[in-house]
Amino acid sequence: MALMTRTRLRNLWSAVGAVLDGGARGAEAERRAELARLRFRDGRALPRHIAIIMDGNGRWATLRRMPRSLGHKAGVDALRRAVELCDDYHVPMLTVYAFSTENWGRPQEEIDALMRLLWETIRSDLDRLHANGVRLRHIGRMEGLAADVQQAIHHMQDLTRENTKLELNVAFNYGGRAEIVDAVRQIVTEGTPAEQITEELIERHLYTRGLPDPDLVIRTAGEMRLSNYLIWQLTYAEYYATPVLWPDFGEEEFAKALDAYAQRKRRFGKLDAPDTVEPARMVSATTLARPVVEGAR
Repeated sequence: MALMTRTRLRNLWSAVGAVLDGGARGAEAERRAELARLRFRDGRALPRHIAIIMDGNGRWATLRRMPRSLGHKAGVDALRRAVELCDDYHVPMLTVYAFSTENWGRPQEEIDALMRLLWETIRSDLDRLHANGVRLRHIGRMEGLAADVQQAIHHMQDLTRENTKLELNVAFNYGGRAEIVDAVRQIVTEGTPAEQITEELIERHLYTRGLPDPDLVIRTAGEMRLSNYLIWQLTYAEYYATPVLWPDFGEEEFAKALDAYAQRKRRFGKLDAPDTVEPARMVSATTLARPVVEGAR
């Protein structure tokens, strides 16, 4: 009896060991696949996709005793710089938080100014962005937007649809929870059985369907929260916060954010294994050389 018990225990431990070993191999294979998706340039990790929470326009204007609307105009200038910086540093995708579903609670005068600013920016910048190969996408709800704004959004998307140099996604009338609610509603409307609902299915119904998740999220003005921004997509993004107000955000802060990203190890929920990938080199923001980019903007 004792011999039989010991034999069964050995067999049990052998089976458990095989399961654990197989699980470890599967986890390592998954981790290697995730690492393979990372981009490296001269031994330095670079994000494929940056998301930015452009915060601080109102505070920037208040500090200068200006109307908040002028702060938002200065924020548009900062966005133009960010687009150029993504081009210069070979970041192929940028998503920016321009107007949240919660922003409808702001004074009507400010809301109207933001809507006019969006329309005017599309009108003034669209031809230049299109000529420079920028593809524009709207992310968010169209409901609630003025008819002329909706028309401008459709026009910018149709015009730039085939551009591939840089992809700029504008989250306007966007909320992360609203996005998930809309995705679930669409899935239910399609009659999908509950047991067939998967993460992949939900992703295919998000506003960002077909887009890679952001690798790096930048928030300006010193805040340390996501504010309902891309809450599904930012699960494994690296977070970088700066006290600089958005209208003052420029190359120095952009380079610091890239430095911070390059110095972090992407574990994707798994244990670190430094021998599986060459560590990214540390590069100071003050010495980071700006790549040479051909073509006028």
